[in-house]
Amino acid sequence: MAMRSVAINVGANTNEPGFRGPLFPDGSFEYIPIPESKPTSEPVPTYGDLDLRTDVSAVADQPVHFDPEFPEAGGERYTYGDEHGVKAGPLSELSGDDYLFFYATLSVADECPAWASPEWGAHVIGHFQLARDAVTGDEYRDLPSEEQAQFASNAHVKRDPFDARVLIRGNADESQLYDTVVPLSAPSGGTDANELVTELSSDSGKGPWWRRPMRFDEAGTERLLELADSHPSAIER
Repeated sequence: MAMRSVAINVGANTNEPGFRGPLFPDGSFEYIPIPESKPTSEPVPTYGDLDLRTDVSAVADQPVHFDPEFPEAGGERYTYGDEHGVKAGPLSELSGDDYLFFYATLSVADECPAWASPEWGAHVIGHFQLARDAVTGDEYRDLPSEEQAQFASNAHVKRDPFDARVLIRGNADESQLYDTVVPLSAPSGGTDANELVTELSSDSGKGPWWRRPMRFDEAGTERLLELADSHPSAIER
């Protein structure tokens, strides 16, 4: 079966917790999770517990929903879960060795680089290569305890009650939180999709595309992986 991927929106935004993560002039960024909005069966980190350059003093005591989980940002494993059907549907179709890309809306910090959209934009910040087929919530409940343990650090597994419709586990050798972003917004503005969206994904780039899941075929997936190892300016304008 041909390699395929899905890209989904994650991370802090203007609704939760009220600000976006920063994009720095060199293309680096800071991954900031959304707040945890539901009860948990065990303590979870707060914004103050995270090792961030961003001033989060206003929400320092608020627990975070650390999902996706990246070891580079302090997580134990590469895991992701989702309770919303709009994302869980396409993610449930992914098989082992397919890819899940994560993109976030980020606000420009300091000087805006020429390749970036002014003020804010959507950018790919990391990916998982699936270590196994996607696991639905019902399938997870039926897994042997040793296989459930592979997802033990995921934020949805820590919720009380567990509420994920899908769980994804990334291959530790082929998954990563990027050092620099891959832009999805054009330099003309955050709401303007570039060719990665309009030409290579399933999305039209019209309307609020930066909130929607996007599917990529093998060629699109390979292009995203190629750009993950490049500077953001490598995208042809």
